[in-house]
Amino acid sequence: MDSIREIYKIGYGPSSSHTMGPNKAAEIFRRKHPECRRFRVTLYGSLAATGKGHMTDKAICKGLSPAEVEFVWRADLVLDYHTNGMLFESQDDEGRVTDSWTVFSVGGGSLSEGKDEGELLVKQQPVYRRERLNDIQEFIEQKGLTFWEYVEYHEGPEIWDFLLKVWSQMKESIQEGLENDGMLPGGLHVRSKAKQYYVRAMSYKPSLQSRAFVTAYALAVSEQNARGEVVVTAPTCGSCGVVPAVLYHLHKNHLEFSEKDILKSLATAGLFGNIIKTNASISGAEVGCQGEVGSACVMAAVAVNQLFGGTPQQIECAAEMAMEHNLGLTCDPVCGLVQIPCIERNSIAALRALDVSFYSLLSDGKHIISFDKVVDTMKRTGKDLPSLYKETSLGGLAVL
Repeated sequence: MDSIREIYKIGYGPSSSHTMGPNKAAEIFRRKHPECRRFRVTLYGSLAATGKGHMTDKAICKGLSPAEVEFVWRADLVLDYHTNGMLFESQDDEGRVTDSWTVFSVGGGSLSEGKDEGELLVKQQPVYRRERLNDIQEFIEQKGLTFWEYVEYHEGPEIWDFLLKVWSQMKESIQEGLENDGMLPGGLHVRSKAKQYYVRAMSYKPSLQSRAFVTAYALAVSEQNARGEVVVTAPTCGSCGVVPAVLYHLHKNHLEFSEKDILKSLATAGLFGNIIKTNASISGAEVGCQGEVGSACVMAAVAVNQLFGGTPQQIECAAEMAMEHNLGLTCDPVCGLVQIPCIERNSIAALRALDVSFYSLLSDGKHIISFDKVVDTMKRTGKDLPSLYKETSLGGLAVL
C-alpha cells in the first residue's frame, strides 16, 4: 500500500481525475517531445463526457503549452482498463503522427498505463505491507499502537512536515473561500454561499452554530475547487470540502484541539482513505460518488472519532458506518461541472461524518459488518452501477 501522500495532493481543482491527472500526463508527454508544435489528444469515456465541464481540455493545454492541441472527444468509447482513458499523439508539421501514448487517470490525480495489473505510472515502493484494516488492527493491538502511530511507524517522522503543509493549505482554502463571493464559473449561474452561510452562522444560538459553521466551511472549500483554485485532495478534488470542514471547526470553534492533534487525525484519516483506494476505488468515474464523497465521509468520521478519544474499535465502527450510509451514491454532475450536487453534497457528508462519529463514540465499537467488508461491498456496488451514474452526466440529476 502506498504512502498517504498519495491521498493528500495539493493542486488546482475542480477534479483530481479530470484536471490534476490529465495535466500531469500532458506534462509527461510534453517533456518527451519538447520540440513538438502540434499534439492531438483523444479523450474517452467519462473524460470525454464531462471533460469540458471539468476543464480537462484547459488542464491538458497547460501541460502541452505552448503547442497547438487538437481534441477528439469519444464519450461513446470506454477503453478496457478504466473509463478515464487518454490517447496523446505528437504530430509533425504535416499532421503525421510521430508518437502515441495511452494513459489513464485513475483518481486522486494518479496515472496508470493499465499494464502490469494497472500499476501506477509513478512507481513507488510500497510503504505499508498490510492492506486490510483487520490486519492493521491486529498489528496495532500486538504493538500497543494507535492508528496515527502506525502511520508514523511506516512513514517516518517526516510525515508530520508533509501533513502540516496539507493542513495549512486546507485552512487557506477555507479562509479564501469565506472571502470569495459572486457567481461560480461554468454557466449554471450558481452563486457562492459560503460567506453568506458563515455570516448567518455567527448570529445563531450555540446549539445551532456548530453545524452551521461546518456547513459554511465545507462550502468554502468546495466553491474554491469549483473556481479551479488550489485545494487538497481528501481523497479527491470533488470531495475536498469534507475533511477540512470538520477539522477546522473542531480546531477553531469547538474544543480548540491543537495542531498536533489535527495532524494526528489527518494521519489516521489518510490511512483509511488509503485502504479504500487500495481495495476499492476513490474514482467517481469508476465507482460513483460513494468512492469520492463516501470515502471523504469515512476520513472525516475517523478523524473526529480519534480527536474525541475513540478507541481503535470505535474508530473502525465510525468508518464502517460512514461508508455504509453512502453506498450506492451516484456521480451525476449537472453539465459535467463539479457544482450540482457536488458542493452541497460535501457539506452534508461533513455533517454526516460528525453524526456517525458520535454515534460510534456512544457504543463500545462492536458491530456486525466490518469496515473491510463494507469497502468490498462499495467496490462491487460501484461495478454494478450503470455507467450513466458514474461521472458521465447522462443520468440521474444531470438530465433533469
